[in-house]
Amino acid sequence: MNAVPLRKEEFFATPSQDKEEGASLLPAAGTDGAKEETASVKPARSLPFGIKLPAPRDAFDALWPPFAGIGAFLALWALAAPLVQTSLGALPGPGDVWSAFTGLMDENAAARISAAEAVSAGYSYTGPPTFVDQIFTSLETVAAGFVLATLFAVPLGLVAGMSKRVNAAINPLVQVMRPVSPLAWLPIVTMVVSASMTSDDPTLAKSFVVSAVVVMLCSLWPTLINTAIGTASIDKDLIAVGRVLRLGWFARLTRLVLPSSLPFIFTGMRLSLGTGWMVLIAAEMLAQNPGLGKFVWDEFQNGSEKSLARIMVAVVVIGLIGFALDRIMMALQSFVSRNRTV
Repeated sequence: MNAVPLRKEEFFATPSQDKEEGASLLPAAGTDGAKEETASVKPARSLPFGIKLPAPRDAFDALWPPFAGIGAFLALWALAAPLVQTSLGALPGPGDVWSAFTGLMDENAAARISAAEAVSAGYSYTGPPTFVDQIFTSLETVAAGFVLATLFAVPLGLVAGMSKRVNAAINPLVQVMRPVSPLAWLPIVTMVVSASMTSDDPTLAKSFVVSAVVVMLCSLWPTLINTAIGTASIDKDLIAVGRVLRLGWFARLTRLVLPSSLPFIFTGMRLSLGTGWMVLIAAEMLAQNPGLGKFVWDEFQNGSEKSLARIMVAVVVIGLIGFALDRIMMALQSFVSRNRTV
């Protein structure tokens, strides 16, 4: 008997194909057992944009190790926290941090009610920003700095990757300026922004501009370097094809260079966003931009018995937001590169 090879498409056929081809693939006898076996193999459920849900067993195997690690960390934290004594008392445990978080949320809800009452009475709310307000301020600041860094780094990286002379010209500057700390940039940026923004009522607050510019200066280098490397590492055969087809500079850039270097660009953007988020906290502390950095600094200066727990709430929130931003960039990279063709 000769074995007939089956293609992958025959195992994942559409419902109409199953009905038409089932007679030739399945024996006439024992159809009930065949139906039960076919029904037991269900295709993975899919969501919009082609996202498929994993099988329950695969999801369990993927999720239990991180949950076990987080549980072990929380248990170790709860046991070790009472043993660490500070000037403000024992180090807060997970329960204390959660209580501080709920307290901050209660303060935010009360501020929202007060703001609504002030607006309904015809007044403007002048209360201090809440913890949630400071989170959004930090997100706006890092977004502004990240966008400025991307708009500067990606074009320059493309040019440097396509031209060895440009790459040789800017490489020393990049290597010298890349390790500079945000604490060194902050005084210079503060003086420049203060001299440039002389209006009594500027559209953007000076502290916001200072923090965003510092984030840009410290976060553009990963995108610049990765873009240049990705552009320079394009397959030489593609460049030869572009010359044969007599493609212009812009056509080569959009049809050959960008699609090929897209993974490198997004890798650099992910690194830049992570760097910018770390730099932002230090910049907001010193520039007094009303974000998470200022929240941490104010609580440190406050020195109350709740300050340490509230600072740890900010630390946890900063880490979770950084993780979420990285996941968002990964999803955006997958979406943009889904139908990438060269």
